[in-house]
Amino acid sequence: MDRWIFPGAGSWRWPARWLTTLLALWLGLLLAAPAQAANCNVATSQGTTGPANWNTYCWIDFTSYNDTTARSAGGQNFSLTLQDGTTVSFNLKVSGVALTGVASPSWSGAAVGNTAFLGIAGKPILYSTAGGTTTATISSIVLTPPSGGTSATAYMFVAADGESTNCGESLGFTTNGGNWTLLDTAGATDGSTSLPSYTGAGTNSLTESGTTCGLTGGYIFGTTTPTSITSTIVSGGLQGVMFAVRFASIRLNTQITGARVSAADQFAFSINATMGGALLASGASSGTGLGPFTAAALSTSSGLALTLNQAMAAGSTNSISHYASALSCTNGTSGSSTPLPSNVATTSYSFGTMQFGDAILCSFTETPYPHLMLQKALAATGRQFTGDQFVMNITQGGSTIATTTTTGAGATISSGATAMTQVSTGTAYAFSEAAAGTTSLTQYNATMSCTNAATGTGTALPTTVGGAITPQMGDVVTCTITNTKRGANAYLTIIKSSSVISDPVNGSINPKFIPGAIIAYSFVVANTGPTATDNNSVWLIDTLPSQIAVGTASSPSFVQGSPTSGLTFTAGTDIKYSNSATAPTSFAACTYNPVSAYDPLVKFVCLNPKGAMAGSTGTPPSFTLSIQAKVN
Repeated sequence: MDRWIFPGAGSWRWPARWLTTLLALWLGLLLAAPAQAANCNVATSQGTTGPANWNTYCWIDFTSYNDTTARSAGGQNFSLTLQDGTTVSFNLKVSGVALTGVASPSWSGAAVGNTAFLGIAGKPILYSTAGGTTTATISSIVLTPPSGGTSATAYMFVAADGESTNCGESLGFTTNGGNWTLLDTAGATDGSTSLPSYTGAGTNSLTESGTTCGLTGGYIFGTTTPTSITSTIVSGGLQGVMFAVRFASIRLNTQITGARVSAADQFAFSINATMGGALLASGASSGTGLGPFTAAALSTSSGLALTLNQAMAAGSTNSISHYASALSCTNGTSGSSTPLPSNVATTSYSFGTMQFGDAILCSFTETPYPHLMLQKALAATGRQFTGDQFVMNITQGGSTIATTTTTGAGATISSGATAMTQVSTGTAYAFSEAAAGTTSLTQYNATMSCTNAATGTGTALPTTVGGAITPQMGDVVTCTITNTKRGANAYLTIIKSSSVISDPVNGSINPKFIPGAIIAYSFVVANTGPTATDNNSVWLIDTLPSQIAVGTASSPSFVQGSPTSGLTFTAGTDIKYSNSATAPTSFAACTYNPVSAYDPLVKFVCLNPKGAMAGSTGTPPSFTLSIQAKVN
């Protein structure tokens, strides 16, 4: 058993076994540094000399780098989480000249950050602070996939020149993974082809050496599935190195064919984990352009099944059902067997998993289903009558598919546009208007013009009121009927009608239009214009239908409308007949006197009431003249 031993007053000693345990605890506290949280960031753009697959590199952020900790016996532990949820952990040990983390570009002459891989966030460069040699070892590299992902067994660590290797400087890299491969080149900032030399490509030990003291480009090398990488940095003053994790990448964007249905329509696209639906990357359209818009980019290290989604962004007028969505993908890496969709009609596509090295670009294409809208405009002269309104109709066959009735006064139109209405391809639709309120369409000259928000569809647009269109995919057509009121005028309209009084079989009880039936043959005459007619100028000559006969039994009846026409009628002088083969050209030319109750020789009925017919104030003045006729 252990005992406390007190050799003298105020002094004591630990038992030997307790001292050993306590020293081990102290040493563990000194050596076991906690892992520093870090990030891995993809560049925002390719740059002028960057590779086409620039977005497949996720550059490790060394913002949290601590040179003192990295030089300790335990080194500095890092842990970072990639976009897909994969955790990457490693240990970094440094010896030699001190390093610090700096932003990219490290200086104006560095290739990375100036001509290639632009916009890398954070501090992706480990930068020497003085001339000399530094050794940096990344070891114990472990990748832990997210929930739902398979083990990350195929990945690549990337080493690159973070400054410019020149004037006898060098960068050396060794790996216990796959042999070093030259992946890409970043061009010099002065536009020259100057580059360092390198040896050891295809082996596990590679050296990049400066061959000029001027501006130079840089290399990006990769090694597959290492657990340890050592970098030897030889600097003449300042020198930098950067590391990236490279797996598979996928980018997703949206483009619009022709036009939006509404200017407010915007599209949101996202890459989600199939299991659980976690959002991994997202983007959205903006502005009024057609795209393609800035892509949602994802680098993934594990066999994580992905789903690509398309939806309308908040604030859009229309739902996604107003568009035909199709997805197509391409792979920048040749030889990959990853299956890709091509023009697949969908808004949610289960992409599955990618393979190491895939550089996939996917795009949703949004094509509007055909949409039509009809709207009303008035010339500056406004309405003919205060209560005039208009009904705007889009019709297909005998059915009205969109309609609106205007409101407003003067030249102001409210509620003057139908909804932008989704229609079918290959079907004809017509644009027309009808009167509402006090409107008489005879008091307006009407024109129609149409525009298609989509260009290049080739769809023929109607040019006259009542015209039709046969739309196709992508068409977003707006037609406008513009009405201009007529000047001061008297404009007479005539409506003819008939009703049965009696027939030879039924008498006056539920009579039918059969031969021998007696009918009331009527004319309704109205003045829709705001001006009264000239005195005694109202006369009409009607061509009598061949199926009826009129004669001495006509019994003319003249009834005023409401409002009254203001005309007078005398049966003996103001109605006459003609038996001419052609229509008389004046009331005076109607000179035939019928010789029987229903004279088959009467061809024309002539009418000339007296006075000036009143002008309309919104409700047209009118009168009705009825005569009896017999069905032949």
